[in-house]
Amino acid sequence: MTSTLLKTPPLNAPTIETLPNGLTIVAEQMPVDAVNLNVWVNVGSAVESDPINGMAHFLEHMVFKGTPRLNSGEFERLIEERGAVTNAATSHDYTHYYITTAPKDFAQLAPLQLDVVLNALIPDDAFERERLVVLEEIRRSEDSPRRRTFRRALETSFDYLPYRRPVLGPTSVIESLTAQQMRDFHNTWYQPKTMTAVAVGNLPVDELIETVAQGFAQAGVKHDSDYTSRLTYKPESPFTDIVRREYVDSTLQQARLVMVWRVPGLKQLESTYPLDVLAAILGQGRMSRLVRDLREDRKLVTHIGVSNMTQQLQGIFYISAQLPTENLDIVEAAIGEHIRQLQTECVAATDIARIRTQVANRFTFSNEKPSDRTSLYGYYHSQLGDLTPALNYPARIQAVNAHEIQQAAQDYLATNAYGIVTMKPA
Repeated sequence: MTSTLLKTPPLNAPTIETLPNGLTIVAEQMPVDAVNLNVWVNVGSAVESDPINGMAHFLEHMVFKGTPRLNSGEFERLIEERGAVTNAATSHDYTHYYITTAPKDFAQLAPLQLDVVLNALIPDDAFERERLVVLEEIRRSEDSPRRRTFRRALETSFDYLPYRRPVLGPTSVIESLTAQQMRDFHNTWYQPKTMTAVAVGNLPVDELIETVAQGFAQAGVKHDSDYTSRLTYKPESPFTDIVRREYVDSTLQQARLVMVWRVPGLKQLESTYPLDVLAAILGQGRMSRLVRDLREDRKLVTHIGVSNMTQQLQGIFYISAQLPTENLDIVEAAIGEHIRQLQTECVAATDIARIRTQVANRFTFSNEKPSDRTSLYGYYHSQLGDLTPALNYPARIQAVNAHEIQQAAQDYLATNAYGIVTMKPA
């Protein structure tokens, strides 16, 4: 094993161990009466081909359907008997599985978590039953106006990057997948060197690492399949004009408006920090410019928000609003005016200080629990192979200056070239 203790602020002191088989373990002791284990697999829907779109999410369901050591449902029963909790999630870029236990139960339950992740049987009969569950989840997502809007925004944001496809996959693909295809997918991608196991809670770091390492050894090291550990796509070029998509949705009471720009992703990490601050200036909190102007003062929207959505290959700067249909044009124009102002006028120093503190503190406050820390460390290590950006994020945000904010607005938020999706009530 190789071990590294990162030089970090007192509240963050994770230790990293790398096993000979390539598995990375991150551990940190926290003085709370719980331990969270979060296993991150560096695979999501972005690695899928179109004919198997939705496989990574479907596999997330099937991981809990039994192993050679555990019958289907036995893992959940053992977890519940100890008052622990478990769950999982899949995105475009990763899948992760997590449990939260009492410290005294961690040594018993952590190996079970690793067993289900590494040794999923994916039996044919359970596969067919779970297919119906996934199809129902797709149906519910299509019934949600928010999800429909987001899906159409992603389709508008990208022409060819796999982020344009839904993580859940389309019904037609899920109906055609086979259990053997899933077993092959699992064998290919669920390898030690695609995984980061993060354990945070009230146990000594050495004990956390040893428990995870032993649990991994008990689960057995799988054969080392050939796989591509990082996506090979190139980012798409910025929009060159306004790409407009309009829809009519009979289920809506008010219209939806989404404006999107292609912006840097994790591969250009330094460029994302000013965009995070820009998103807060424009549309996060009651004091943000779009909220104050369009919702509070002029009453043109009932909701508006802004996010800088950072993904592995490329991000999206995302402005969304809910509003009366007759206000669509004026709101789009007003958003453009606010962006032009940011491009031509530097943000006042007092405003920058307030926004930087808001963004940095929001980040800090959201990482106070063991489960928060394991998500933070797992995300950054699985996506970047480096925890330094996770630990330095508040300081990096606090260092963003007025020139960087203005430059980011000029470089990435063209007011005459963007994607826009509008959904109007029938």
